[in-house]
Amino acid sequence: MHLMAIATPRHARFVRITHWLTTIAFFALLLTGVEVILSHPRFYWGEVGNVNTAPLFTIPVASSRETVPTGYKYVLPDQNGWSRFLHFQSAWLLLFTGLAYVIAGLRTQHFERNLVPAAADRSWPALRTSIAEHLRFAAAALGDPWSYNSLQRLSYLAIVFVLFPLVIWTGLAMAPGFTAVFPFTVSLLGGRQSARTLHFFVTIALVLFTLVHVSNGSGQSAANYGYAWYAGI
Repeated sequence: MHLMAIATPRHARFVRITHWLTTIAFFALLLTGVEVILSHPRFYWGEVGNVNTAPLFTIPVASSRETVPTGYKYVLPDQNGWSRFLHFQSAWLLLFTGLAYVIAGLRTQHFERNLVPAAADRSWPALRTSIAEHLRFAAAALGDPWSYNSLQRLSYLAIVFVLFPLVIWTGLAMAPGFTAVFPFTVSLLGGRQSARTLHFFVTIALVLFTLVHVSNGSGQSAANYGYAWYAGI
């Protein structure tokens, strides 16, 4: 059915390029973020948080710093230097790639044509049916491999316009140089430690989305869904 369409890329070139640049930046941020967390696997709420402050919660792993109490009798190798540097550089790649994608998407009406659901699909009965089909793993939930169903469209819009901006905002809110110029960016979040905690949870949400995103593409037929996922997502 879609064999002729396989020769044609699913999305415009700017979508494919920014998609893979975002993928590279996100995985670099994820890797380096884990290393940064290991230096202090305790999370707080408010402006101040340190070893003398009661944590909101703690990740049960050993730390790469001897001064951080974790309950473990050993300390992990300290990779905090290179990981923070690469984390910062990857964040800029993500930011500028995201801006380029949004600007190009608005100019070419990419969001309106490919991501905004039709009016009939935005109704609660239609969304409820789509959610039920996905929960039952029904064949109808897969839909057309060269188009998105309403639930997929809303999910991608939430990622592009909510979660990614939020992860960038909470990340910048932890940078003293940035908050010195724009102090409201951290005060609106409740403090620097609140920004760090929110940053962690938004990252978890993005990781979960990525796992579903990848499994959705790799679990479908190589001829249609697999190629469509690989070539343009």
